[in-house]
Amino acid sequence: MNRKKIIVNSRDYTKLTGLISIKPGSSDSEYRELSEELKNAVLIEPEKMPPDVITMNSKVRFKDIEESEDYIFSLVYPEDADTSKGKLSILAPIGIALLGYRVGDEVKWKVPAGEKTFLVEEILYQPEANGDYLL
Repeated sequence: MNRKKIIVNSRDYTKLTGLISIKPGSSDSEYRELSEELKNAVLIEPEKMPPDVITMNSKVRFKDIEESEDYIFSLVYPEDADTSKGKLSILAPIGIALLGYRVGDEVKWKVPAGEKTFLVEEILYQPEANGDYLL
């Protein structure tokens, strides 16, 4: 929906495109949205990833600008998702929206409650910044 160029770890890109290929021709909008976002991706090797970019397995604090409510989630693959434990699936609308954005970016995205704008406030953990290149 936003269709801004996003920055994606090349290894994450490979895993995510593999995830999408499991659902060829799927009518699931989450897979289509993720596929569209990845078409706008600038790929960077994990070792060269800027530390202020949301990558897979990053823990991020972001705010719903309209409601002034803060959220903290780790962006994970679907099999690891558990929102009660702060683990947000990449296939959740907000998960798709956040991938590849940077601290300070405003992200507009359609969620079940309508269009929302989120502000990326802080990355609390990014695997690449910590030398964890193979997560």
